[in-house]
Order: sequence, then structure tokens, then C-alpha cells
Amino acid sequence: MSHWKHRPEAAWKDFHFNQPYEKGLTRLREEVLAKTDFDPAVLWQWGTMQGMAVIRILKDCEKRWGKEGQQVVAEALKQTGLDIGRQVLKNVTRPETMSEAEFISFFATVVNRIVYASLEAPQIDSPDQVSFDILWCPHQENYRAFDCRVQRYLVQGMLEALEETGMTEGFQLRFDCTIPAGAQTCHFTIWQGSEEEKKAWDEYTRQLEEKALSGNRAENT
Repeated sequence: MSHWKHRPEAAWKDFHFNQPYEKGLTRLREEVLAKTDFDPAVLWQWGTMQGMAVIRILKDCEKRWGKEGQQVVAEALKQTGLDIGRQVLKNVTRPETMSEAEFISFFATVVNRIVYASLEAPQIDSPDQVSFDILWCPHQENYRAFDCRVQRYLVQGMLEALEETGMTEGFQLRFDCTIPAGAQTCHFTIWQGSEEEKKAWDEYTRQLEEKALSGNRAENT
């Protein structure tokens, strides 16, 4: 069984979703993996190149165009996350027997295990909070801790796609620790927070953006 197919909760079997980029995925499975000697591990190397390219694009745009360049890349990343989230959730409904916490946790599992190609240990902590550990991330050997800021924009888009469905309300995300920063796992918490807590996410994003721009200004003085 593929690593993304199983969770122990009974409600998991009722969570239906769409595979992102389904046309290409079908061709990969049916025409490439099933019929050739293609080594799927090279997809990690290809994906790592794409990830490092995004980091380079963001840094170079910040260095050349400052805040404007930073926001152009940030918006492109957010729109990419929004598109993926919409693909996953298209025509998806939440069964009446499935709690909001379960729905959000299951959506996070799809994001973590499929979109991010990671190994994940999820937990439903309470009706108002879920969490998960990323046990292995494809980027962990190559990203610096500060590079993980790129994921904030992608995740922001995915969360907006979730909000668009109207099936959850008021849940916030927090990055608690990350492997590139030295932790054993990347730990994240999603909880039903206040508007003030939502502002904390935006404020931390602003701080990261300012830190990046300040670093570029320092290099140029």
C-alpha cells in the first residue's frame, strides 16, 4: 500500500479527494513506471532542482528589485498553492459524520504525503486542534532554515483554497519547529484561533520578508 493511502481513523475512508496534476500522474504510472525501467528516485533529484531554483529566483528578485521583486515571487507561489488546493478539493464535500478537525487533518495528510512527497505522523489533538510531524521532507538535506519561508506562500494558497470550500472556519497554522533548523522533525499545529492569532501568521511572514530584504541591503553597502 502506498504511504499516503492509510490512516487509522475510521473517517479516513470517507475522505475523498482529487490527485493534483492527475493527467500527468496517470501517464507516469501507466506508461512510464509500469512499462519502463525508469527509476522513480530520480524524481527526487529533479524536484530538488526545481525547489532550489525557486529559492534562487526569490533571492535574485529580492536583490535586484527589492520589495517589489519579493512580492511578485511570493504571489506566484501563493497562486500555485491555491491552484493545487483547488485541484485537491474540487467537488469535495465533508460528510456530516466527519468533524472539522478530521477534515482539516485529512486535507493536511494529502498535502504532506502527496503534494510535498513527505513522510508524516498526524494527530487529532482535540475538536479544535490537529497537529502533525514531518518525519522526512525531500528538501531537508538542501534547504537552509531560512529557505523554508518559501513554503509559507505555497501553504497560504492551499489554506485559502480550503477556506473557499466553506467547510472549515477560523483554523490557523503554526510552524513550531523544522528539520533544517536542527529539530528531529518538522512540527506543525493547526488550531481554531482568533483574528489576533491569524494576524500573528501575517506578521511573522512580514518579519521574514523584512529580514531577507535587510540582508540584501547589508550586502550592497
